[in-house]
This record gives sequence, structure tokens and C-alpha cells, in this order.
Amino acid sequence: MSIEEKQNSPTFQDSNSIEYPQNEKEVSNFIKRYYKANTPIEIAGSGSKKKIGKLIQCSKTLSLSKLNGIIEYLPEELYIKVKAGTPIKTIEEELKKNNQQLAFEPIDFGNLLNGKSDYGTAAGQAACNISGPRRFKVGSVRDHVLGFRGVNGRGEIIKSGGVVVKNVTGYDLSKLICGSYGTLVALTEITFKVLPSPEESNTLIIHNQKLESAFYFLDKAISSSNEISGATFLPKEPEISECAMDIEKTFKLNDLKQDGSITAMRIEGSKKSIKQRMDKLVNELEITSNNISILESHQSEIFWNKVKNLEFFYSSKNSILRIVIPPSESVKLVYQLSNKFKYYLDWGGALMWMEAFELSEEMFESIRKKVVRIGGYVTMIKNSDYLPYVEDVFTINSDRFNVSQNIKKSFDPKRILNPGKMYTGI
Repeated sequence: MSIEEKQNSPTFQDSNSIEYPQNEKEVSNFIKRYYKANTPIEIAGSGSKKKIGKLIQCSKTLSLSKLNGIIEYLPEELYIKVKAGTPIKTIEEELKKNNQQLAFEPIDFGNLLNGKSDYGTAAGQAACNISGPRRFKVGSVRDHVLGFRGVNGRGEIIKSGGVVVKNVTGYDLSKLICGSYGTLVALTEITFKVLPSPEESNTLIIHNQKLESAFYFLDKAISSSNEISGATFLPKEPEISECAMDIEKTFKLNDLKQDGSITAMRIEGSKKSIKQRMDKLVNELEITSNNISILESHQSEIFWNKVKNLEFFYSSKNSILRIVIPPSESVKLVYQLSNKFKYYLDWGGALMWMEAFELSEEMFESIRKKVVRIGGYVTMIKNSDYLPYVEDVFTINSDRFNVSQNIKKSFDPKRILNPGKMYTGI
């Protein structure tokens, strides 16, 4: 794109339009200035999730990238307090020294959206509230945010929560902020709950199952006493040349047979515990050794990183949708949708990642209606050239919209923080 084309773009910003506050006070002063001037601003971190949601048409950007660093980390108390712009990789490297982790498994959207690995920042994780495969066992990001500090749309510094789970009186604003995509508060500090990293991780793979039988195994495994921490189905579908998913190429591991679909269940813990639970799980599922592979710790970790980071879709130029649904409706929904897509199921069937070929606005709306009808919601993670702009990226009904609008007014009465990022009018 030429300079002239960029300048004519509604989202163009020159370098002088980006503010880089060094601390919370500067964030507050900047927002107060924009509040008085009625100037909408984009709140940004590393930009790893910039393309999720609607494009924001603002002349000013407030980058939180300079608010970087670990404020306090007490391994024995199971929490870490960080500045908003602290890279997730920095946090994970520090936690690893004490065999601890962010249990919600942060997702690397960088390769999918920008062609380069980028887990983003602490504030980005909290703002988007998107979790990995362990979500159904340990909860989402919001369940691991103990507290925060930030600046609302008036420029006022606010805080909520603390460093322990039960340190909240009144409204738990931490839960509200998570998933708000920067529309309510410019985060400056976040306190995360951390958990011990498992000693080992093994993954049971059942090969070449049809959707119905795979879902039966996943449901039975999750309902068992074996403490499953990952449950996914990777289908072997008829080839669609326009879609990039290639199961045999993506999951080429030494201990993994390349034979049709993959139904995977992860067990974590001590070596002794894993062996006992894995044997018990195989017996309960009543499957023969000819139909299974078991990935041990290193290979298991590689496998789940591929699943979590959407490696299926790295080379895709198509639209990528994130669909959250009641697990009981997964099979039905798969068969209801058109054949112009590739998908896989995570969270035991509660989460569907979909790659849609030549997705039109009409097709997208049709998918949305089907999903909403069964009590789910759809988020467009990546737009294709076929559908560069969608009016409603997130799913919301009128009642929830009215509530969201009132909350927005309370935090940001002039709608200057990431206006329209989630919904038009918010």
C-alpha cells in the first residue's frame, strides 16, 4: 500500500498520533486530555490481537507497551503482579523458574494474524479473555485475574481485587473487565493467580473415529474421575483445496500414527498418577491398543501447543471463526453448517474453531443465527479478503446490548476508549 493509500485509509495514523505513557499517571493525564477534547482513542499493547473485533477508526492511539515489568511475584502465595504491557512470554519465563504457570494456557495468535509469533501482553490477555485447551478444567482468564489497576474513560484511576481469591468486597470488577476489549478501562496493572506446573503430561490419541463416536469418548472421559485437562477432536475431512488444514502435516510427531482423525485427551500430574489414570481411562473407554497412541511428556506438550495456537490455520487466507456452544449441540451444528469449512473441536466439544472458505456476510449471519439459536456465540478472529469488513463481529442480543451500553456509560461516558471495538454504539 502506498503512502497516499495509507493516508486515505480511515485507520491511518502517523507516528505522531501514538502516545507512549511511561506510567499510570501519564495514562491518566492522556485520557483526561482526550476526554475533555471528545477525542476517541485506541488502547493498544503489542498489537497481537489488533485484528480481533472491529477495526477502530481513531486518530489517536494510546500504547501501553512502555508499562512493562514484573511488580511483585510471590511463588509461595501463588500470584504475580505485572504492569499492563508486560509480554506474556516474560511472565511465563519467570514462572518457569519456580515450576509454575498461567494455567489458562495463553494463545499465540501472532502467526495466524500477523505471520509472526506473539503471545501479546498481560493486558491483552485480560482484555480479550481467550483461553486455551485447559479452559474447561481450570476456568478462563477471568478466573485467574485476582485484581487490576487501570484508568477509565474520564481519566480516573480505579482498582479492584487484590492478591488473594477472597480479597474482594462489593462488585468484582476484575471479572467485568476481562473480555471487555479495552472498551471500559485502560489497564495499567494486573495480578494473576498462578498454579504449579504439572510434573508430566501424557496424551491419549484415539485414531480414525467418526464425529459421533469421538464425541462419545470425549464426553465419557471428561465425566470420568481421571481429571482430563484437554479434550479435542481433529477431523479427517474430505479435502477442500481452498482450506489449509492438513492434519498429517501439522501433527507429524514421532509417536503419532498418521491415520485419519485424531481424538485426543490429556492427563497431567505426577508420573505415577498419570500411569494409573491413563490405564484406567483406556479401560473405561473400552478401546483396543491397535486404535490408540500415547504421547509422552515432550510430544504431548508439542501437540497441545499446536492445538492451542491454531497451527492448523497458519497458512490460511480464509475467515477464522471461534464458536462457543453447548457441547450437546456440537455434532448437530457440524452437520448443519455448509461444506465450505474446516473445523476442529476443543473443550470437549464446547469450542469449535472454523476456517470458512469464501465466507460472505450472508453466510456469516446464517452461521451466527444457528449458533445463537442453540445458546452459543460467534467471534470472528480473522477476516478474509472475501469479507474484509463485518458490521457485527461479536454476538449479542438486545437485552445484553442495553446492559452493556449502560456499563459503558458508567466507565466511559463519552465513548472514547476503543469505541465500536465490540459493538456499534459501545
